[in-house]
Amino acid sequence: MEEPVVKIAEAKTHEILADLLKVDVLQEALVNLLEVNPTEKDSTRLMTVCADIQRVFSESSETSGTNAGSDAQKGTEAAKTQGNTTNEATARIQEAGVRAIVSVLSCQNNCYRAHFLASILLNLVNTNAVSPKVVCICLLADENLKTDHDIFWLMAFGLIKKIISGVDYKGVREIMKMCLDRARQLPTNLRRSQLHLVEALLGVMGLIFDRNASLLPGYFIVNELLKLYPDYKNWPHWSMSSLLTDFIDKFRRAAQMLSIVGRPKLRPIVEHSGQNSPSINSWKLDSLTLKFQLKGALPYSPELLEAQPGLLRYILRQPYSREMVYAVIDIQKKQKQRCNALEEQLVELMVSALDDFSRSDALTGGAPSASPSSGTAVATPDHHLCTCTHLSSLLIHFVLFQLISFPCLVMGLHAKLESKGSNRGRDHLMWVLLQFLSGSIQKNPFSDFLPILRLIEVLYPENEPLPNPDYTDSRCALQMSAMCILMHILKKAQTDNIKTPRMLPPVFKNHNEFLQSLAHNPQLPLMTAGATPDYRIALLVNAYSTNQEYFQRPILTLSESIQGNQKSTVPMPGINCVALGSTTPLSMTLLDSLTVHVKMSLIHNIGQHINKQAQHKSGVALAPALIETYARLLVYTEIESIGIKTFINNILPLVFKSHVWSLLHALLEMFIYRIHHSPPQYRVQLLSTLHHLAAVPLNTMTQMTQLHLCMESVALRLITGLGNSEVMPSLTRFFSPDTKPNLISTDSEELNRVLVLTMARAMHVTGKECCDTTGESARWCVDFLKVVMTHTPHTWANHTIQCFPPVIADFYHQCAAPRENMQTLKKAVEEEYRKWMSMSNETDIIAHFSLQHNTSPLFLCLLFKMVLDNDRVPPIAYKVLERVGPRQLAAHVRTLCDFLVLEFSNSAGGQHVTKYVETMNAIIWVYNIVPIDRLMLCLALRTQEGSEAHVCFFIIQLLLLKPCELRNRVQEFVKENSPDHWRQNNWYDKHMAFHRKFPEKFSPESILAEQGTLTAQYQTLPIYCSNVCLRFLPVLDIIIHRFLELYQVHKNLETILERLGMLYKFHDRPITYLYNTFHYYESKLRERPILKRRLVVAVIMSQQEIHPQGWALTEAYHQYLARPHDDIVWNPDLSYYTSLVRRLVHTMQGKAVFPSIEWRFNEFSSSGAHALHVSCVELMALPSNPTIVANMLMDVLLRGYCDIPTGEMIEWVNAIGLILTWLPEPYWIVVHDRIIDLLQHPTLATPGAGTLDPFTMLNLEQLESCLSDMTAALTLAIAHSFWHHASFGQVGRIPQLLRERIRPILTTEEQLVVVCHLVGPFLQRFNNESARKVFDVTKELYEALAKVDHSVTELKYMDPICDVFYHIKYMFTGDSIKTDVEGIIRSLRPALQRRLRFITHLNLDSIENPSNNAPGSTTPAHTANTAPSSTPTNATSNTGTVNNTSNNTAATPVPGSNVNQSGSAGSAGSVLGTPASGLGPLSAMGSSLGQTSSVGSGVSGSGGMSMGSIAAASSLASLLQDTSPMNSSIS
Repeated sequence: MEEPVVKIAEAKTHEILADLLKVDVLQEALVNLLEVNPTEKDSTRLMTVCADIQRVFSESSETSGTNAGSDAQKGTEAAKTQGNTTNEATARIQEAGVRAIVSVLSCQNNCYRAHFLASILLNLVNTNAVSPKVVCICLLADENLKTDHDIFWLMAFGLIKKIISGVDYKGVREIMKMCLDRARQLPTNLRRSQLHLVEALLGVMGLIFDRNASLLPGYFIVNELLKLYPDYKNWPHWSMSSLLTDFIDKFRRAAQMLSIVGRPKLRPIVEHSGQNSPSINSWKLDSLTLKFQLKGALPYSPELLEAQPGLLRYILRQPYSREMVYAVIDIQKKQKQRCNALEEQLVELMVSALDDFSRSDALTGGAPSASPSSGTAVATPDHHLCTCTHLSSLLIHFVLFQLISFPCLVMGLHAKLESKGSNRGRDHLMWVLLQFLSGSIQKNPFSDFLPILRLIEVLYPENEPLPNPDYTDSRCALQMSAMCILMHILKKAQTDNIKTPRMLPPVFKNHNEFLQSLAHNPQLPLMTAGATPDYRIALLVNAYSTNQEYFQRPILTLSESIQGNQKSTVPMPGINCVALGSTTPLSMTLLDSLTVHVKMSLIHNIGQHINKQAQHKSGVALAPALIETYARLLVYTEIESIGIKTFINNILPLVFKSHVWSLLHALLEMFIYRIHHSPPQYRVQLLSTLHHLAAVPLNTMTQMTQLHLCMESVALRLITGLGNSEVMPSLTRFFSPDTKPNLISTDSEELNRVLVLTMARAMHVTGKECCDTTGESARWCVDFLKVVMTHTPHTWANHTIQCFPPVIADFYHQCAAPRENMQTLKKAVEEEYRKWMSMSNETDIIAHFSLQHNTSPLFLCLLFKMVLDNDRVPPIAYKVLERVGPRQLAAHVRTLCDFLVLEFSNSAGGQHVTKYVETMNAIIWVYNIVPIDRLMLCLALRTQEGSEAHVCFFIIQLLLLKPCELRNRVQEFVKENSPDHWRQNNWYDKHMAFHRKFPEKFSPESILAEQGTLTAQYQTLPIYCSNVCLRFLPVLDIIIHRFLELYQVHKNLETILERLGMLYKFHDRPITYLYNTFHYYESKLRERPILKRRLVVAVIMSQQEIHPQGWALTEAYHQYLARPHDDIVWNPDLSYYTSLVRRLVHTMQGKAVFPSIEWRFNEFSSSGAHALHVSCVELMALPSNPTIVANMLMDVLLRGYCDIPTGEMIEWVNAIGLILTWLPEPYWIVVHDRIIDLLQHPTLATPGAGTLDPFTMLNLEQLESCLSDMTAALTLAIAHSFWHHASFGQVGRIPQLLRERIRPILTTEEQLVVVCHLVGPFLQRFNNESARKVFDVTKELYEALAKVDHSVTELKYMDPICDVFYHIKYMFTGDSIKTDVEGIIRSLRPALQRRLRFITHLNLDSIENPSNNAPGSTTPAHTANTAPSSTPTNATSNTGTVNNTSNNTAATPVPGSNVNQSGSAGSAGSVLGTPASGLGPLSAMGSSLGQTSSVGSGVSGSGGMSMGSIAAASSLASLLQDTSPMNSSIS
């Protein structure tokens, strides 16, 4: 029924207008020649017509409402539905009526009648009869709104300008877009007579764009403009280009405040576990375009809006960067979706790498290199070289996960290299492609590899055969790689019955003949130690790995050379231990010369051999050569799936299931002492497996003590080896309070204590301790600690808790576990010792003391007294120990440690102490009851306070240094061995020599075997890699940290470092350990420069024998180390810090700064990570206050920016930001201090004091180009770089900085602009990582705005500041903090309130009349231009509709019509009840029109208008284009 009602209303409106427009024929003919003055009759007629039209609307609405009500059901929901239906019907009726009036208006050539019709519309709007939005949209949507209809064009835009202030923001935005569409109708070549048409349109657009009018947030306007015209091209009309461009340009200041300085040139440090980088969100790119994921459509700088292929290529170049690549382009492995951008950049990386390879080959001058891929012995100009091994690893991985297409990649290479016209480095490229092809050609169609043939034609255009390579040079594998590719393709064609040319290209004639001769040669030469290298077998297997006829014999030869055979065996360390006789592993140079397919075959054969050994339970151990070769193969990331993954998931569980403990022991040793880089998930998985294995009863194992010690040592190394960025992700991934704890030991208190220490260290270094102690991560941490305490209750000493992050410290303060009373312990030991002396029955003794651990584990205390009194251990004691077992023995060791502290504390000193030390020395080294590493670990981790703690540390020092046993072993091991195991072929010989000189025994089995009390032949587990020195090294790490916690024992620590520090030569992560130590214990070491220097000497200088000069410390610091012991005064000048930063900058640029390093076996995976860590270690080791060091670092730029090479400023900013990020809080907090200094500078703290506006003062690029003072801009840039790289704990301090330090000093608008520059760019990161921080920062910004507003009389930068606030609202906060900031906005000056009124739904009335804003007053529910929704893109209206939230009905006043700038609030009255006085202004307008109309000469021609008509229309337009917003009464 509604549609007929709408049509009837429209028809009645037409009837009213038809009667109205009936005029005298003569008057119509002379309309443009007569001057018509408005009369009282015209006003009366206008009032009558408006009343009639309103009556039509009202009656139609009532009819529609009656029809809807008759069909509606009773009830609340039905009533609500009926109300909505009635409102919609009323809106359609009004729209139909307005459309009828507009259709008549659009056809008028009589300017007087057109004015009268426009007056009707204006009166209907003013009396709330129709919505101004409906009128505007109907006018703009009319098909006759064209430039040919001058009168209608001028009348329409004049009326729109008059009433648009009553339209809500959604309608204004819709009107703006329709105006832009109409602007396209303007002719390109304007005549002078058409300029007024442009002016009319520009008048409306100018009003919409006017910030003071506040019709629409400027943020919405620029958003729409940049979406419609992103390239600043194709403007709707040239006449509008200036208006639109100027408006967009005004937002450049806001965009500057939201942009990180130099962001396109900032670069991250790629760590091994890149996905765990704390600032990974800062580097994310769009996977399709490689552009930054910027929020909001703002006129950002072109550099920020461009694609960032350089950033992705930089990351791709770094070793072990795959995980970070996934994180940066935000792609999941499981998606298996092709990424064209990644493929293109991999092609670019390969092409650029060819130039590096060719330069490297030229510099070597043809000298043999250590490896065709790793470059370990090649002194290249770029040690950061993107190696073939790395490229092939990337290629294989990304193709395997279907992120790139191999044929497309090869075609891309072909196109690039063909256009380049160069074939330099071609052998290296062929080697990279061969890696993938050899392992995949059998599984993929032949057509996928045809593009390689075209590529070979481009790269090898010679007609003469290439000479055969020198097979004694490892580079021969590179030189033969193209021929090997052809061999594989020919074999594939033969298998698939595909015809190929019979003749190979002549360039490969010699290579083909050479390979054929190798294939038919019955002798397969192998590389032997000391002999001339021979790589012919590598060439053979590389060429025929897909041809089983020629492949089986050489690959079996390689496998058997390391597996050995049963005919020959060699002794192994231990009792009755023998292994298969092969002791020389395959060298890394040979393995590097093998293709991926060959490595896979080799590692597969090794895995099968291990499985057979496990199944057959052979008593002969694996050959040492096999263990070493297997470890070397596991470092290749390109075979990770069949390498380390298979090792962890398949081989280890199978060996354990088979109960072949010798195999398990060997594999665990290999993993922990040989594998340097393995993904953290595998290491954590192994830790979980070890805890599972430890839960299995070990009493059935004949070698249970040795295996248990091995598993505990491996677990200890796995825990302490977790990187700071790996700890929390790994723990959260594998731990849940509701599931069985996989990472927490159920019985080893020591391992759980070390896990807590590791977690505390990681939280401190990554800044997690700076986060809120009530957040989600804090709750997770507490849950984790609760589970730890459930299994192994323990406490910590106060000096340890003081170093903990607040979350952990608070937990241990609240959850105190009971401690053993020392006097009770002494009495219990005395009582049990009397029982021991009185009991004579052996069975009773074993039964009583072996079960003692369940109640009071005191047996080791008794043994201490036995040895102390009798200098011997009774034979029955060994039987008790055997019954106790290694796991239960741990409880006895803990009690022994407490008992030792008690005994030493009560000793008379002198001889008694010496006797105690000798007794313990005998227990450790003579009777082998407790290993030194296990006892020291337990002693170091016991909870001792006050003097007892001093005694405990004193005992550790005495047991380590007074006896000679440990010191002799350490000195011998350090002297005769090297940690570079991958370069050694004689490790077995040196290993055996050490164990022969210092044999190891594991009690009680080894003692019982010597006494002959074991019935079966006793056999210990073979030892392949470890010894007491290596097992003690992670314990020494912990001992040093515990000594650092107690100031009084620092001198004792210096003595320990002096005697045992040389052992750090074998530390697998020396720089990382020193970095963690200096970082975590910064407050303890700050005033101890001598101790810091001693730590550096012990850890770093012990490595100088195996590393070349300059691998870590600068020359200046070496000179400092060479000073006398007490000479610690050194204050480096600015040049020192400049050189240190320059070293990091050059390293990240890829220049050769450090000596060549084998990254696969280095503690760091890339030169950038190495450079950053050694730089931070050296800075923390300086004998200077952290504040001085940090200020000097910043002064490298702030004082020395003139010395920075041109174009490298941002790279230096990046380096300094990185260094500060990785330093402890006392260093990086100086960034906050410099920010405060900047804000308090007179040019900012004093209004008008500066010669430059703050935006120019902070624009680094602009200042650098004009050589101006850049101090302020560089301070901002360093702060941005610091927060961009920072952990969330560091960047999360911004709200506190704003609240506690910045807000109290804010007084000027310039300071506020600087604050917006500082924090604006990091709102997006807050939004991604913690939305609450966004709210905190935003509220602080509003508080800062209010403080500045009340402090200054004039605001010059209101618009850009308000634009930033709108950006925050629509991109991040929405209405979440509306209630928090509404009061602040209401307290601002009116100009600011007008600009910010859409954020808190303020209307103009409350702004202009503060009395209406008093507490308790209410804001009308429906006002014109109410606040937009949170997301601008969703706030759109459909053209031609009036269905909005205003509920415009005949019985309800039109929302917004009672809102005016002068502040008068119209009452909600009935449409038909409008007083007649309201029509007065309309008659006055008509009178004005008549008075200003001029008489024109001539008659308008066809399709044109007379001059008089145009003049009259122009006069009317000038009246309607009054710039003041619409009032309810127009004067």
